[in-house]
Amino acid sequence: MSDVLPADTAPSPLAKRLSAHAILLIELALSLGGFAIGTGEFSIMGLMPNVAADLGISEPQVGNVISTYALGVVVGAPLLAILGSRMLRRNLLLLLMAIFAVGNFATALAPDYHTLMAFRFFAGLPHGAYFGVAMLVAASMAPPHKRAKAVSRVLMGLTVAILVGNPLATWLGQVMSWRYAFAVVGLIALSTVAMVAWFLPLDKTEPRNDPIQEMRAFNRPQVWLALAISSVGFAGMFCVFSYMAPTLLHVTQVSTAWIPLALATFGLGTIVGNMAGGWLFDKLQFKAVAWLLVWSALVLVLFPVAALSPWTVLPAVFAVGTMVALGAPLQTHLMDVAQGAQTLAAASNHAAFNIANALGPWLGGMAISAGLGWTSTGYIGAITAMAGLVVFFVAWRFEQKPTA
Repeated sequence: MSDVLPADTAPSPLAKRLSAHAILLIELALSLGGFAIGTGEFSIMGLMPNVAADLGISEPQVGNVISTYALGVVVGAPLLAILGSRMLRRNLLLLLMAIFAVGNFATALAPDYHTLMAFRFFAGLPHGAYFGVAMLVAASMAPPHKRAKAVSRVLMGLTVAILVGNPLATWLGQVMSWRYAFAVVGLIALSTVAMVAWFLPLDKTEPRNDPIQEMRAFNRPQVWLALAISSVGFAGMFCVFSYMAPTLLHVTQVSTAWIPLALATFGLGTIVGNMAGGWLFDKLQFKAVAWLLVWSALVLVLFPVAALSPWTVLPAVFAVGTMVALGAPLQTHLMDVAQGAQTLAAASNHAAFNIANALGPWLGGMAISAGLGWTSTGYIGAITAMAGLVVFFVAWRFEQKPTA
């Protein structure tokens, strides 16, 4: 692979004028946006019983609300990345996070099920594009050999949201109302707007992307297959995680106080999985994805049995969290095969991740509504992991073909 960096991830002239302290504050501001998005995306899963009771709907219907947000991400990520490609990154970040804030304030005020669906779709639109642009900003401020660490520091906000933000939002929603949880997410998003506006200078020298050229570079089989693995392989994690709260209440038969604890346990699993996935990709490269999909299928097929007992459910939830290990290998592989389409690829990876976030709850909701039980999500999830493995083998064949 060439040592020449793509133009949109090469160190910027602005970065040479910034101190290490200034760059750290910029990364902190960008990470806060990730914390807001992660908390807003996942907190509804812990608050599923509360939302259902307040609006007089079923828990599988709340699962549809989760899927609707994810569909917003899928639609918004490539669309806003393309439409905003001519904007300066600072201005685009401010716009995207302002849209996210409005979407969450509207969610907190939603009077009924269908309005909630519409507001969650709107809130999901800027999700993927924000992460895509934020990662490019972080990479452009770092030396070539430290770009991955800079990106990981920005993504740390998402991980901390799963570990801390989600359980706290769930607790707040249980004590007061689920609406307060989304109002707080809106306030965090506004804080991100203020911090990015304050700490990130406007860089008029940054490269502008040609959306037509990006779309041409993006249109490669290896890119689409990597996105397909994300879309299908991750679905099992969301299938189980989306219905974890009612599973704990109806199957494990523990109190609601266990829900924030289980969410924090899941968060710990994501941190361990994230580190393990990066390490495994360094060792095995693209083959790491296959092993992680096999691990995911095993974890998911054992979850229904583990959910029967309070002694085994938390280790099982931790193991489901480790499925996030797929993220780093798939993201790295995608960036490798999407040369010339870095912005669109970075945003589209989050779109693919959220196709899984839509597919998992939808499949799980259908199984539950069909009378297969809350724990059927584990078996459905295992099937999606194996389907992801099939896509991997197709992608592997493309990798082995000699280039002209």
